[in-house]
Amino acid sequence: MSDSGQPEITGKKIFFLYPSASVQNQIITELIQQEYEVYISKDHARLARALKKYPDSILYINVDEGMPAAEWEKWIHTVKVTGSLPDLKIGIFSSNNDDEVREKRINTMHVECGYLALKFDMSKTTDKILETLKEMNVKGRRKYLRANTEREPTATINMPVRGEFVSGVIKDISVVGVSCVFEQDPGLAKNALFKDIQVRLQTMLLKVEAVVFGSRSEDGRTIYVMLFTQRIDPDVRVKIRKYIQLNLQHKLDAEIH
Repeated sequence: MSDSGQPEITGKKIFFLYPSASVQNQIITELIQQEYEVYISKDHARLARALKKYPDSILYINVDEGMPAAEWEKWIHTVKVTGSLPDLKIGIFSSNNDDEVREKRINTMHVECGYLALKFDMSKTTDKILETLKEMNVKGRRKYLRANTEREPTATINMPVRGEFVSGVIKDISVVGVSCVFEQDPGLAKNALFKDIQVRLQTMLLKVEAVVFGSRSEDGRTIYVMLFTQRIDPDVRVKIRKYIQLNLQHKLDAEIH
């Protein structure tokens, strides 16, 4: 996960608390594909603890779930005001779009990222959220999310080198490329192009081609950085982004549990 100490560089985390199925399937899916660092939580008590570690996060709450609206007011006040998290920015989802209720909640729930109706067109809501996140520079200077996979035995690479397939483990991955270590150093030359590369991420087997960007030595091993070419299948990028989100989500879940 990105370092919360430098959000202007690495970007900020976006949490969705008790998101509805439509929010998960449409809004969150799109944010992931737009390279935002998104997490889902269905436990407000545990998430409150995580927010203390990531105080400059963006938080979208479905106030129709979890607890009554009055309790949500107390919870938000406890987290943001009593918990001294002035940089935490909050948005609200609700199926109640009554003007009076809406105005009251915006004021009492410290809403800065929009009061969003669950009944409306999710594509328009997605556009509103993307516009808000862009205005707030939530990504910072980071362009692509990266997942560290050093301890993931199911993140592997297999590729043809001089007529033979060589296997290795992936250290980290983004939609731009991978860094990896091979069982036996194949001596890859900088700028060399390799086709028919197999990248395995858990149960997914992806085929890519990549160029060797460079290498470095670490603990007596050679770590290669390989950049995917522009000919990568767009569907492969979609799958890599989904994998990265799941990888980061798993790490956060372990952290707050």
